[in-house]
Amino acid sequence: MKLFTLLIGLVLVLEGLPYVAAPEAMQEWLKKISELRPAQLRVFGLVAMGVGLLICFIVQKTSMFR
Repeated sequence: MKLFTLLIGLVLVLEGLPYVAAPEAMQEWLKKISELRPAQLRVFGLVAMGVGLLICFIVQKTSMFR
């Protein structure tokens, strides 16, 4: 449970970082995203999930990060 809580905290830090570093750029980027079709957003989301799962798999199953 401790690891899960730390993971949630890290995700929130990483998600908030662009808004602190460049709020104007984030507003423009969010406007562009809102103009995309739902199917395009779904593909981007699936790709992001796939990359995330691949990273988790590589970290867990290899000795690359030990």
